[in-house]
Amino acid sequence: MRIVVAGGAGFLGSHLCDALLSRGDDVVCVDNCVTGSIDNIAHLVDHDGFSFVEHDITDGTPIPLPGPIDAVMNLASPASPKDYLALPLETLAVGSVGTQALLEVARAHDARFFMASTSEVYGDPLVHPQDESYWGHVNPIGERSVYDEAKRFSESLTAAYRRTHRVDTRIVRIFNTYGPRMQVDDGRVVSNFVVQALRGEPLTIYGDGTQTRSFCYVADEIRGFLALLDSDEPGPVNIGNPVEFTMLELAELVIELTGSDGGLEFRPLPSDDPRQRRPDISIAATRLGWTPEIGLRDGLGLTIPYFADRLAELR
Repeated sequence: MRIVVAGGAGFLGSHLCDALLSRGDDVVCVDNCVTGSIDNIAHLVDHDGFSFVEHDITDGTPIPLPGPIDAVMNLASPASPKDYLALPLETLAVGSVGTQALLEVARAHDARFFMASTSEVYGDPLVHPQDESYWGHVNPIGERSVYDEAKRFSESLTAAYRRTHRVDTRIVRIFNTYGPRMQVDDGRVVSNFVVQALRGEPLTIYGDGTQTRSFCYVADEIRGFLALLDSDEPGPVNIGNPVEFTMLELAELVIELTGSDGGLEFRPLPSDDPRQRRPDISIAATRLGWTPEIGLRDGLGLTIPYFADRLAELR
C-alpha cells in the first residue's frame, strides 16, 4: 500500500514509518516538525519507498500528495504535557482542522483512515480498568483539556465521516508508550525518570507517587497499530499494556536499572492529573489477536541506552 503518515517525524510516527516500510508499504511522511524531528527519520530519506512532505495540516492549504493513496494514518499532534501545554491552540487546531483535512484526503482517495487517539479521552477515570465503552471523566476547561478534548473531538469527527461519507475508519486509543526516539526533554514520566537518573539527579515524583499508569513499549504499540489498520474493526480499540505500576514502582525500577543514587524529590500533583490508568485490552486480544510481549523491565532495558547515547551527544 501507499500510506500517508501525518506526524511521521514524531516518536511514534517514525517507528510506524519504519514498520510500514519493513513490510513493503510505501510511506509519505507529513510533518511540520514542531514537536517531531528530522533526526527521527534521517535513516529513511534514501529509502526508495519513503518520501517526506513538510507541511502544517492546520494551515488550510492543500497537502501536496500526488499519486494514489491507500491509507491515511493521523498521528499528528503534540502528545506530551510539556508540548501541549505550551501549544494549547495548536493542539486544538490539529485535533479539529488538521484531522478534518486528513479525513478529506482519505475521502478523496477512497482510502482507509486511521485515527491515533489516546487514553486521555478517559480523563481521570471513574471506571477501572478502562474499556472502550467508557465515556470518560474529563474536565473540559482544565489545562489538560486542550489535548483531551482535541482527541475526543477528533474521534467524533472520524466517526461522523464514517457515518456520513462512508469513509473506512479506524480509531486506536494509545496508553502510555515509551521507547527510543522520545525527546530528552519530552516531559513524560518514563523519559523524565530515565534522564534524571542518568544525570544523577533526584527523580521527580508528583503527589505521593501512588497514582498508576500502564506502560507499553513502542514496538508492541506499533504492532497493535498495524493489526488494527489491517483488520475490519473500526474501533475505538485500546492498545496498551494492562500491567499497572505506581509512579514509585516505576522510579524504583529505573533507579535499579541505571544505578542512580540521586534519590527522589516530591512535588505537588499537577491539576487534573489522572489517579489511575489501565487499559482493558479484551477487544484487541480477541478481535485483532494482539497482546503486548515486552514487559516494563525489558522495555526500559532497551530504552535506557538510547537516552544515555543522546545525553552523551548533548554534552
